[in-house]
Amino acid sequence: MFRLRREMQAVTEYAALEEVQLLKKWLKKLQEDYLSIGKMVPEWRDELETELLEKMTRAAADGKLADLQALQRKLAKTSCQSCHAEYKLSAALRYRAPDFSKIMVESEETKEEEKYGRVMSRLTLLVNRIKIASDDKRPETAVTALDELEQRLADLGGSCSSCHKQEATRESILGKASQDALGKVREGLAAGDTKKVGRFVGEFAVGVCADCHALHRLQSSLRGLLTGD
Repeated sequence: MFRLRREMQAVTEYAALEEVQLLKKWLKKLQEDYLSIGKMVPEWRDELETELLEKMTRAAADGKLADLQALQRKLAKTSCQSCHAEYKLSAALRYRAPDFSKIMVESEETKEEEKYGRVMSRLTLLVNRIKIASDDKRPETAVTALDELEQRLADLGGSCSSCHKQEATRESILGKASQDALGKVREGLAAGDTKKVGRFVGEFAVGVCADCHALHRLQSSLRGLLTGD
């Protein structure tokens, strides 16, 4: 699609400049990439305006650049824009939104792999356990849960690298924001300060969990509704 936009622009500009040879070069690229849509997504083949492309090619060959420009505008309106209106959102969700059902998270300690959903459920359980145990004056249980939470977050970060190749991207969620908040939780547990624990458990939930969910979970859930996965 990025190539198609560039090719449409090149055809427009060279038609306006009456640069026929360069126009033909880019028109050929446009035709090849436009027709490839039907090969990539067979159910869209009948939606393609192949006749318009053929007319554009003939107009370029005959030097009828005004006709070509009119045909290109029609192609953009009847094919490109109508397709985007109908399919852009669903295609983006299907092909660009994350599919966590296929991602496995490896435990650094046991080297065993678990399904992503199971790991996320465990993280929720641990966050709640820390808060419950702190409120009920059971610091040892809370610290044990905190230790496991930090380890599971480290494991989770390893799985993030399958998509997020740059460390800075992963660190923006699981780096300093996470470490600072959980460090304050640990300080609160050591001091028996339930208010501090509650405050920074909340900060962790909003600044780490919710931020990540806002980026990924909504898209993933919508993708699941669309595909039935």
